[in-house]
Parts: sequence; C-alpha cells; structure tokens
Amino acid sequence: MLINLLPDFFAVLQSADPVAAYHRYFEAHRQILAAYWHNYVIEPAGPHFNDVVRETVRADRADLQTMLERTDVVTLAKQAESACTELFAIDSTIDVVLMAGVGAANAGELVVNGRGMAFVCLEHFTSVANPSSRGLGLDPELIPMWLAHEIAHCVRYTSPASRAELHRVVAAAGGFYSYWDSGRHATLREHLVNEGLAVHASRLLSPGHAPWEYYGFQRRQYARVRELESVLTRAVAEDLDRTGLGLRLRWLSGGMSDEARTVHRHILPERSGYWLGAKLVEDVIAEKGIAWALRADAHEIMHITDAAARTA
Repeated sequence: MLINLLPDFFAVLQSADPVAAYHRYFEAHRQILAAYWHNYVIEPAGPHFNDVVRETVRADRADLQTMLERTDVVTLAKQAESACTELFAIDSTIDVVLMAGVGAANAGELVVNGRGMAFVCLEHFTSVANPSSRGLGLDPELIPMWLAHEIAHCVRYTSPASRAELHRVVAAAGGFYSYWDSGRHATLREHLVNEGLAVHASRLLSPGHAPWEYYGFQRRQYARVRELESVLTRAVAEDLDRTGLGLRLRWLSGGMSDEARTVHRHILPERSGYWLGAKLVEDVIAEKGIAWALRADAHEIMHITDAAARTA
C-alpha cells in the first residue's frame, strides 16, 4: 500500500506554529515516524529532538516544491511497487512510504508489528543539494531504484518463506526491525548478503543507471573500492561469522572515522561492504533468481557461491 505523508508535512509548514504542528504530525503517524527517527536519526524525545524539529520546519523547501510540480512521484512509487511485487514474488505486506524526512537517510526499510515499510525521503531527490534541508540533490529518477533496494530488504525480513537470519532477528523482536539491535545480533555475513541482494534487486528493477549509483557511492569511491577488492576480501574474511554493531558500522555505514575503518593497516572505503555483498550473491542470483535469493539463508547462498568458484 502506498502511504503519502507529504500533504500532512506541508500542512505542518503552513501552520501558524510549525513546531507544535510537527509534534501533532508525529503523533498522528507515530508508528512510521517513531521507527524512522529511532533507526535513522535519534531517539524522538528530549531537547535534541526538538532542535532537529525546529531546523526541519524552518528549512527552505523551494527545491522540493519545484520537483513535486515537475515529477509525479506518486505514479513513480506505484509503478515501482507493482514491479517489485512481481519481480520479488512478494508474499507479505509491504508499504511504500513517501515522506519528507529530517535530512537523515535518503531511503530506508522498517518493520513495524510485522509489516514491512520501504520509505523514501524526498528532500534528497530534488536534483539540487540543499544545505538547509540537508538534501543530497539526487535525481528523482532514482526513486524507483532506491525503493527496490528497500523493498528487497523488507521481503528478506518479512516473507513467510524467508530463511534469512535477519528474518529470525525481526521475529524475535516481536515483528520490529531495529538497525541497532539487528547490528548486534546478526552476523556480518548476513548483513553483507542482505545489502548485496538489495543492490542487485535495484539493478534488476531499474537498469541503466551509473554503476556506482546502485551502491550509493560517488564515482571516485566506486573506483577505489574496486581497486581494493582483493584487500577488502581478505580483510573481511575473519569477521564474516562474527556479530557486533561495530562490524556493521565499519563495513556498511557512512560517517565512521578512519580509525574505526582501519583493518590490517588499510583504511576501508566507507560502506565498502555493499560491494563485497554484491559480489557474494551474484552467482546465486544468476542461478536461482532474485526472488529465491532474497529469502535464502546466507549459508545457502555461500554454498552456491563456493560451488561456482570451484567450477570457474
């Protein structure tokens, strides 16, 4: 189901007291917005929460309004949702959420009460970088690509046929996904596979973009990761079956210090695990298809990958 929060958000901005109106908006959509803040921003309470709210409602939104006048984002999202339903053989309830965020993630996945949610924060997709909204200036034509990435995660977490470790982690949490808790409890192998599958899912659904865009890389970063592939492969090997939030942050998060990303005297490029994950799963997708792969246990995937390597 498509959930469009944009009209309510713009009503907040037009209110006589936008800060108070944002709090009412938050309460009206608490299930979605509390999960978004918890996973991608900060805990939605206290002085810092209020500081971010004030900054959000004061940001210049001319770029977002112009983009929405030129681009039918609702149709883009509906078409992407429909195509994903077929391509991924979706067999669970997954909502697509259009929203304006607070300048955090450009897109992401949530699970609330067992229901998957793939969201895009449209302040990032205006083609114009905007310091006041923290918008990245991505092209709106990338929206389907990013939705496919996040919907693929939701399939892995919520499909009744999923055998994935992250499916078990979400189930153990009562049907809720937490970036932080799943980082602590799922192995690094599972996290790499999870992101690699989503990279390939987005490529299959929305072909034709620059290769680095599927990873969320800049062109130079993409070139550097490819150059270091053999180094990265050796560096990650000893940690694949370990758990720990620090491992997830080191390999799959931006914003980490050079020290936190140093392994065997090499400073890892940010989010280089996306590249490694995509390499880990490409053989299984070629053999079994994306719908099967999204639901497979990481060790099933590695068995097929290892067999392909032996026969290469």
